[in-house]
Amino acid sequence: MNYYSFEYPYLIFLLIPIIYCLYRCKEYMKPIYFVHLQFLSAKKNFLKLEWIVKILIFIMLCIALSSPIIIDKLNPYNRNGKDIVLSIDSSGSMNSSGFDFEDEVSEGKRLSRFEITKIIATKFIKKRVSDNIGIVLYGDFAFIASPITYEKEIVSKMLSYMTQGMAGQNTAIGEAITMSVRAFKHSVAKTKIIILLSDGEHNSGVISPKDAVKLALDKKIKIYTIAMGNKGEADEALLKEIASQSNGEFFSAASAKELKKVYSDIDKLESSKIKSREYLLKDYFYQIFLLLASGLLLFLLYRELKK
Repeated sequence: MNYYSFEYPYLIFLLIPIIYCLYRCKEYMKPIYFVHLQFLSAKKNFLKLEWIVKILIFIMLCIALSSPIIIDKLNPYNRNGKDIVLSIDSSGSMNSSGFDFEDEVSEGKRLSRFEITKIIATKFIKKRVSDNIGIVLYGDFAFIASPITYEKEIVSKMLSYMTQGMAGQNTAIGEAITMSVRAFKHSVAKTKIIILLSDGEHNSGVISPKDAVKLALDKKIKIYTIAMGNKGEADEALLKEIASQSNGEFFSAASAKELKKVYSDIDKLESSKIKSREYLLKDYFYQIFLLLASGLLLFLLYRELKK
């Protein structure tokens, strides 16, 4: 999809003082006195050709300064982005506070781990410009809170409605991975990723993490795992094994600042090729308006020389 825009749109406002000055700032001419002046009078035409041409020159120059561009945005249904599922723990331990020691996210408020995770995950979602994102929430069981979609605003909105405890108070990591795999049912992306966050130990559900990882491997899904909280709270050994078996990576975060860094690191590791390609699809057209302005200026000079 193509659309027109300006690189520096605010420069268009230069036209306001320029046109005002052209109209109000009159040329001062030394008066010459004649008798019977009525025989020599001539009405000054406001819309005379020279004035119109001068206005057009300044318009062209201001448009050129604003750098008109055509941006070719790729069809979101025909791109090479990645499909990502954020699998977020909503168990009872995620309700504890005191995770944001340096006030990186809370802004002075007393927020729970779950609320801090939502804020950081939302920022991650909005940065993944060319990818599809989905959300799985888990506790005693797991459910798809938002299906995989390109509409980042919808995913962010759905995440904002999620509350701690919606899926129960325990931690079913096997169920979380299985449901995340199920979220990829209609995915045609070459790269499929699960980002699994947990602050506890697997203690619920009928599916073991080992069996769930096998399902992910069969679908060629990579799993990044994040152990949230102080050392020993999450089952780091299990999360490391899950990441290792699925060709992903393991991360740990003991504070909100570290959790922000983890999501930032994953964003870099799985950077999207199309994100940088969008800038290559800009076509600049300021040269056309510079040429038009130059042509009109030459026209004025030619008229002056003929006088």
